[in-house]
Amino acid sequence: MTSTIAVAPAPTGAAPAAELDPRTRALLFAPIVPLLLTLAWPNVVVMLAQASTGLIETFWVSRLGTDALAGMALVFPGVMLMQMISAGSLGGGISSAIARALGARRPADADALVVHALIINVALGLLVSTLFLVFGPELYRALGGRGASLAAALKYSNVVFGGNVLLWVMNGLASAVRGTGNMLFPALVIVGGAFVLIPLSPLLIFGIGPFPALGIAGGGVAMVLTFAGGAAVLAYYVLSGRSVVRIRRAPLRRKFFTDILSIGAVATVSSLQTNVTIGCATALVATVAGPAGVAGYGTGARLEYLLIPLVFGLGAPLVALVGTNIGAGQPQRALRIAFVGAAIAFAMTETIGVAAAIWPRAWLGLFGHDPGMLATGAAYLHAVGPFYGFFGLGLALYFASQGAGRLGWPLLAGFLRMLVGLVGGWLVLRATGSLLGLFVALGLGMLTYGVLVTLAVALGSWFRRSHT
Repeated sequence: MTSTIAVAPAPTGAAPAAELDPRTRALLFAPIVPLLLTLAWPNVVVMLAQASTGLIETFWVSRLGTDALAGMALVFPGVMLMQMISAGSLGGGISSAIARALGARRPADADALVVHALIINVALGLLVSTLFLVFGPELYRALGGRGASLAAALKYSNVVFGGNVLLWVMNGLASAVRGTGNMLFPALVIVGGAFVLIPLSPLLIFGIGPFPALGIAGGGVAMVLTFAGGAAVLAYYVLSGRSVVRIRRAPLRRKFFTDILSIGAVATVSSLQTNVTIGCATALVATVAGPAGVAGYGTGARLEYLLIPLVFGLGAPLVALVGTNIGAGQPQRALRIAFVGAAIAFAMTETIGVAAAIWPRAWLGLFGHDPGMLATGAAYLHAVGPFYGFFGLGLALYFASQGAGRLGWPLLAGFLRMLVGLVGGWLVLRATGSLLGLFVALGLGMLTYGVLVTLAVALGSWFRRSHT
């Protein structure tokens, strides 16, 4: 599957274009804006499709009642964390390492990196499954789960995390293919899974026809089945030799594990920051507003989570483009690509945030009409929506920094976001008892994150030797 990209002549002094795979040559020399948009649109479509299936699942679960919706809100940060780490954090490390290897004309190393990536992802998938299956009850209680909402959370969580390793395999293979600049095929695979999930989820939740009525657990079963299908198709694509990178026998080398984990492990901390922020905010909301408030905040924050896959649609190409150009010794082109992508991300996410702040019930009303849920969700969107653009801006530059192999400043900015949002919000909540103050602090945390990452990249943090 390919997209047509106009390629400019190689600049004077560049390596002979004949030595390069045509896809890699496009990443290095094609005009930036059409190139980025050509690579991004498949990912934007697929990420919107993925997010939409999650929203549709939430819609069906909400028909089981407020307790089921609150239970899903307790589990959803963990589910999103696994998707963010496997696709965005470690996935970015995989794509970045492969892109840099291809940009430096080391195709054998790129093939070896695929094998190392799969080993890392399978190991981490099994570890995460074990942790959630063993410690899930304590975690959801700490987040405010009680009674029926806790029972619903455990039913959903045990199914999803029981099959969690399939998500890691699927996203590991997709990230390897994206590292070659091929955004379209992984997008088609995941969109195909979304089309399967849309009808399968309600069939298994409500037991239509020959399907068993599994309740909230049915949504988890449907999700795991789509992970399995996506992993199988991507494995066939890479094993068949149709991809630029292939799975081949290669000796395991510490260097290849380090190439992936030096970016992916640091990026994982960034994903943890986002999810810890939302998880801790959920717990704070629970102390004031109970299950209805948790459902309202969780439904509002679901829109915030929608921004992540949307920006990832731009972010995956940014990782490949920046990584390939850094590997090829073209730092100024890499910077231009990063800021073009960041500007597009800001425009998209700010538009969504402003619309949500003006018409919050248009979103919240899709999932329920409980007065407490609507009031809490509306307060969140009024306060935080106008800051969504800064979150999108910082997140796009975070992905670009993955490609550059420089994540120190995005990591620091994420910690400052947590400090402003959670510590500031807790102090305001303790002093006033007002959820609005907590939500304003969360919005200011997003502002801090976006501004700091932008300044760091603009002032040359990628090219300082002392920077990690």
